[in-house]
Amino acid sequence: MRTKTAIITGASSGIGKAIAKHFIERDINVVMNSASLSNLEAAYKALGQPSNAIYLAGDIAEKETSQKLAQLALDTFGCIDILINNAGVFSPKPFLEVNENDLDLYWNVNLKGTFYASQAVIPQMLKQGKGAITNIGTVLVDHAIAGFPATAPITSKGAIHAFTRQLAAEYGKSNIRVNTISPGIIRSPLQGKIGVEDADSLAGLHLLDRIGEANEVAEAAYYLASADFITGETINVAGGHTVGHAI
Repeated sequence: MRTKTAIITGASSGIGKAIAKHFIERDINVVMNSASLSNLEAAYKALGQPSNAIYLAGDIAEKETSQKLAQLALDTFGCIDILINNAGVFSPKPFLEVNENDLDLYWNVNLKGTFYASQAVIPQMLKQGKGAITNIGTVLVDHAIAGFPATAPITSKGAIHAFTRQLAAEYGKSNIRVNTISPGIIRSPLQGKIGVEDADSLAGLHLLDRIGEANEVAEAAYYLASADFITGETINVAGGHTVGHAI
């Protein structure tokens, strides 16, 4: 049984790095991507410079980056079995303050990046007769919070949820599965970037009365990579966030 190969975008920190670590430790070949070369190098070193992982820096919003990632995977490992579309940007902003630059940023990185990466890997998956694509969305698509205005990024994430279902329908007969993971509040550098100094203060948004850890999302990603009868689904990794709250 040959070793599988995964491409993971946004792999230099947070959820993406945790997924890369989880896969690498389970002998899956990994191609890591991030927009920042220095961050990628640091992540690769932190993971122990594993022999079954390589990395390529590049803006996922540019189609050429995805094409390079696919080619690197094939040149190095000879196959592409898994794509984790994790790269994304997110920041709250009141609706009336959102400008065209904001919309372009979220559309380009979150949606176009996911679209281009999927286009780059599906031809090889078709040749192999099988493949798994997992997109990272958010529970906020279906469970909005009034005190957290984020229409621009949430709209782009909602598009990813719709994209998942459409792509799953188009390629189901080709045995290419497409799913979305919707995390709740996950401990990661993202909280600091959006002004949340104490991520644990958001614990009550989840029925489990705690925030999630990046490795818990990684476990779900690993499961979906081999769950051969699951496609077109949105898997909430959110501690019950969509059902209710502990507060």
